[in-house]
Amino acid sequence: MIGAVVIIFIIAYAAIALEHPININKSASALVGAGVLWTVYALFGGDQTLIGNQLNTSVAATAQIVFFLIGAMTIVEVIDAHDGFEVITALIRTKRQVTLMWIIGFVTFFLSAVLDNLTTTIVMISLMKKISDSQEDRLFFAAMIVIAANAGGAWSAIGDVTTTMLWIGGQITPLAIIDGVFPAALVNLIIPLLVVSYSLRGKNIVPPVAAEHAMRKTSSFERNLIFFLGLVLLIAVPLFKTVTHLPPFMGILFGLGVLWLVGELIHRDKDADEKHRLTPVHALTRIDMSSIVFFIGILLAVATLEHTHVLEALAQWLDRIFGRQELIVIALGLLSAIVDNVPLVAATMGMYNLAQYPTDSFLWEFIAYCAGTGGSILIIGSAAGVAAMGLEKIYFFWYVKRISGLALLGYLGGAAVYIVQYRLFH
Repeated sequence: MIGAVVIIFIIAYAAIALEHPININKSASALVGAGVLWTVYALFGGDQTLIGNQLNTSVAATAQIVFFLIGAMTIVEVIDAHDGFEVITALIRTKRQVTLMWIIGFVTFFLSAVLDNLTTTIVMISLMKKISDSQEDRLFFAAMIVIAANAGGAWSAIGDVTTTMLWIGGQITPLAIIDGVFPAALVNLIIPLLVVSYSLRGKNIVPPVAAEHAMRKTSSFERNLIFFLGLVLLIAVPLFKTVTHLPPFMGILFGLGVLWLVGELIHRDKDADEKHRLTPVHALTRIDMSSIVFFIGILLAVATLEHTHVLEALAQWLDRIFGRQELIVIALGLLSAIVDNVPLVAATMGMYNLAQYPTDSFLWEFIAYCAGTGGSILIIGSAAGVAAMGLEKIYFFWYVKRISGLALLGYLGGAAVYIVQYRLFH
């Protein structure tokens, strides 16, 4: 049975990694893989009661992540529906590309820690289209946005799906991940920024034709209120967990309820059609449910590897081959440039237990950094990169030629910073 489980998972994983060449959505591959894996395990695993209890445990753990993602995505969509992100656009005044690159890089870096890297990438690339009319110039900005978003997501418990998984799983805590990974993530961003800025020196922004504001759906008061309230609610989730000791998904759903209630109050005098476009009801139709379904499928698929002790055996094999924990984690981060980091982190969580590697230990923080930033090395290596690829029509080999080397330098530089920092202070 173990051999069949491993083969089925490899086939499903290959289908996910080759989503674009084979033209099959990765969500379908993940769901089919999870269904086949649990079926094989149920038929040949022996103790039916034990397997049923294991599935219930895995579903409960998966549901916490899914509820959190749905709540966070909906809050962000409500902010966007109110044109809330124009609050950021209005603050950018510079005409020099170098200055703008640093502003965009750091805004993305910190915004990603609050919104998540995929959402931040979409928001910032959309903002860049309002700032610059040159698609050629915007390619470099889009590439830096991907690197900044992935780096920003790595040091926040809510900045990336993988860090959220580690947080909910008990491997990291919000304050410790900031303290431990922030310097490495910052270096990961600054190294590529320095090189790209050198190539952009002396260039000015080509502004687009002035945008029409007649079609704005909300007033200045409504935009500012929803934008800042949404950000406060997202940032407050770790505090909510610390105070109540309830799971993070409860905090995010509570926050969504507060935002929903405020929206109902400030839009109560609008007509039904105008009001509907601004409500979470409409926002729920705009969130990426395909990605949500993918997370469900892949997490349940990886759970079978954990329950059949395949991941435990894999961890022992990696220890024999590499010998050093740092090398194992760096290799996993490089692998995340090719394959999705969600199943990689899910597998790692099953490979190593909290009894041996307690919360906020070197292993978990370094995995958060490497899995979060390693995907920047290739444009297809992260959800943020794939989104940028579609939004700005970035060619794979253009990114490899111009950006991959810089992203790799940033990745290795940040890894070195984390290792040195850990040894100095622990």
